[in-house]
Amino acid sequence: MRTIELGDGLTTSALGFGGMSLTHVYGGTDDDTALAVLHAAVDAGIGFIDTADVYGTPPPGVDGPAGTNEELVGRLLATRRAEVTVATKFGITGRIGAGGGFGNRRTRGDAEYVRSACEASLRRLGTDVIDLYYMHRRDLEVPITDTVGAMAELVSAGKVRHLGLSEVTASELAAAQQVHPIAAVQSEWSLWSRDVETSVVSAAAELGVGFVPYSPLGRGFLTGTLTREQIDSDLRGQTARIGDNWDANQRAVAVVTDVARRVGATNAQVALAWLYAAGRRLGVGTVPIPGTRSITRLRENAAAVDLILDDAAVAELDTVAGLVAGDRNIVSDPTWISSGRE
Repeated sequence: MRTIELGDGLTTSALGFGGMSLTHVYGGTDDDTALAVLHAAVDAGIGFIDTADVYGTPPPGVDGPAGTNEELVGRLLATRRAEVTVATKFGITGRIGAGGGFGNRRTRGDAEYVRSACEASLRRLGTDVIDLYYMHRRDLEVPITDTVGAMAELVSAGKVRHLGLSEVTASELAAAQQVHPIAAVQSEWSLWSRDVETSVVSAAAELGVGFVPYSPLGRGFLTGTLTREQIDSDLRGQTARIGDNWDANQRAVAVVTDVARRVGATNAQVALAWLYAAGRRLGVGTVPIPGTRSITRLRENAAAVDLILDDAAVAELDTVAGLVAGDRNIVSDPTWISSGRE
């Protein structure tokens, strides 16, 4: 697989893997099957594995970071560390569950917490260094420069190689970059979630920061393969965009399906190829991180790296966002994502 340079000298496989797909949020799977998917990802050249301390199911009575997805990735790293660029995140302190709950205090970005969260992630991952360490969400009570300053100390200590930020605004990114080079911004970006193009993507391009789109397939909706039964059993059925507007948003899927048929690809491949085209158009290194519990789907996604869409296909796909009903945010607080603070 070809590689893409993000920022701060970080080069990764052009496609990554989103570990949240291997948790209860998307229906769950057993650990052995999930581990087999991770090994298949690396076999396919997908060496950029994304996880977070909050991914997984906390023990009964515990409302906080579970770490079980990091432990799963740690099993992969135990035998294939040299083949993997591992990214993880800190900052969300509430529980992410099928009910959408996030606990009483949802975020922390103080220096003490940054240090302790990193140590816990290193233990769960079974490694002595994290390749890319993200601030998962802003703690709005702590200046972002303080949080990034604490993260920079982890780089100096050799515990982290590169720093990343998730769902930050353009001004927050610029402030952070003054403290320490930022390798990547991770935010939702896809055919039907394009608010980040207003200012965040252009700021990343100007600052030499890469972009890592999460949910690049619209949480699976844009693939055209989801069923009502699937979404009703997990977090997606509770969202405004998928749960409340299932029927209305089939118009968006129809456009993707039309292009996919014309170019001889799948919906997923077309949606990912569009993101690469958008990254080239906007001048930012782009590494999408779709997740899946299927090895067949994983290999399908990997093939998208070599798909080049012509101008007519890109223009048609650009119309998708205008057809979409419902907000992309999965929680009620608009400040949870960058567009709510711009």
